[in-house]
Amino acid sequence: MGEILIEVEAHDLNNLENETGGCRIQRVPPTERKGRVHTSTVTVAVIDPTVVKFNIQDSDLRIEWYSGTGAGGQNRNKVKNSCRITHIPTGVITTAQTRDRTTSLKLAKQEIIKRVSEAQASVVLSKTAQIRKEQVGSGMRGDKSKTIRFQDNTVVDHFTGKRMQADKFMRGFMDALWE
Repeated sequence: MGEILIEVEAHDLNNLENETGGCRIQRVPPTERKGRVHTSTVTVAVIDPTVVKFNIQDSDLRIEWYSGTGAGGQNRNKVKNSCRITHIPTGVITTAQTRDRTTSLKLAKQEIIKRVSEAQASVVLSKTAQIRKEQVGSGMRGDKSKTIRFQDNTVVDHFTGKRMQADKFMRGFMDALWE
C-alpha cells in the first residue's frame, strides 16, 4: 500500500472534488492466459494545499526576566539576564539563559517560533488527515465512485451514471463525466 501525491493546477477545485472516493480498476494483464479479470482499488482524495502563514505578534508574548541558576557567582545571582517567553494563545513556554539579555531574548524568541510553528503544523496535518478520511471512505471495492474497465475501454461514474472512454479519461479529459 502506498501513496502518490500529485500536484494539479486547477482553476476550479470544486470540479476535482467529483473525483474523490474509491475507484475500481479492472484489467486483463497481457500475461493472463485464461482471460481472468484482475481488479484493483485506488482511493482518491482532493485536498486544497493552502499554505498557512504563521506570524507571532509581540502582543501575544509575555516576556519575563529572572536571574539565572548554576555556576557564575555574584553576577549570575544578581543580574536578570535569563529570559522566559510565554506564547499566550497556545501556552507554549521557552527559556534561555546566557550572559547578556539580547542573546537570551533572541534565543528564546527563535525557540518559541519553532515550537508554535510545529504545533500549528500538527493541527493542519490532523485536519488534512480528517478530510482525506472523509473523502476516501473505507477504500473497499463496494465503496466505489468510479469503475475503470480497460478491457472494454469504459469508465462509469457511479454517482451520475455517465460513461466515457477509459483512454480519454486516463489522459485527463475527465470533465466529460462532470457535465
